[in-house]
Amino acid sequence: MPVRLSAIAMSALVLAATPALAGQTQILPGEDFSCSGLFAPDTSEARLRAALGDDNVETGMVYGAEGMELPATILFPDDPARSMNIIWFDEDNLAYPASIELAEGQTAPGGVRIGMSIAEVEALNGQSFPLGGFWWDYGGYAFFDDGALARPDPDCYLSLRFLPGDNYDASIDVTSVSGDVELTSDLPLLGKIDTRVTSISVGYDWPEALGEQQY
Repeated sequence: MPVRLSAIAMSALVLAATPALAGQTQILPGEDFSCSGLFAPDTSEARLRAALGDDNVETGMVYGAEGMELPATILFPDDPARSMNIIWFDEDNLAYPASIELAEGQTAPGGVRIGMSIAEVEALNGQSFPLGGFWWDYGGYAFFDDGALARPDPDCYLSLRFLPGDNYDASIDVTSVSGDVELTSDLPLLGKIDTRVTSISVGYDWPEALGEQQY
């Protein structure tokens, strides 16, 4: 499986803004998300606190895939409908987001929403796309190298996680879509098992301000 799937999976763990934005900022279900303004590539935990208030911003350690522990900032931690997780490139200063997991009701760049079928996402993209097999730590993640969803926002890219529905026919053999395998969205079996978006994250490019990326 391509390395990028694992990078996207890690990001699922989880403004050019000023204090003057605090009275204007609303993060509500149904809101269109943009990787600018409050969530620009150069934002920070300090800037989010100034805009949203200390009660709405919480930072601590979270568990990711394979038990990995990462520092993350959670917006609106007491409100599941608005809760968003942020992983930082600069973990020491809690700055420069690496990824942001969107709230349940938000619309991602490109028009994607949680609950969409894989066929609906494929239609938005204008072509099929690869995704990982299901039911393991990195399962069900999709990335977009081509199509309308490859870069729907100039400042970030899109990462989706899919999972089959709970009520597909138990007689259907799902062995071929299980585990560490690469699938394509136009596989008929994915429609038969009601595969849908279960989480949405946006990822950001490595910031030049942090110098050359270390591997």
